[in-house]
Amino acid sequence: MTDKKRIRELNDHLRQTHKSGKVCLTIGIQCLSQETIIDLMAEIAHFDNFTEDNDPWKEHDCATMEHEGRKIIWKIDYYDKNLEFGSEDPANPEVTTRVMTVMLASEY
Repeated sequence: MTDKKRIRELNDHLRQTHKSGKVCLTIGIQCLSQETIIDLMAEIAHFDNFTEDNDPWKEHDCATMEHEGRKIIWKIDYYDKNLEFGSEDPANPEVTTRVMTVMLASEY
């Protein structure tokens, strides 16, 4: 399996299940209603509109989308296990902590 394919699988797993990593919601997202957040997270989990424009490295690590009239950005970053530095090998979950951040585009 290529590293890109493995990274994509690990990113999809975090995005779809919220497992095997951390999910951070910015203050702008946290201020939305609980129902809106639940709907948004479900939409992110089912997101499959990856294109050359939004996924040039084919890692499924970032996208922008509209949700209830708001522009949303979600992105996945790769850190070492101590969350101090970038991961040396994002394809290896033994040395990588994935962090998915969900934010309003205006917070970027």
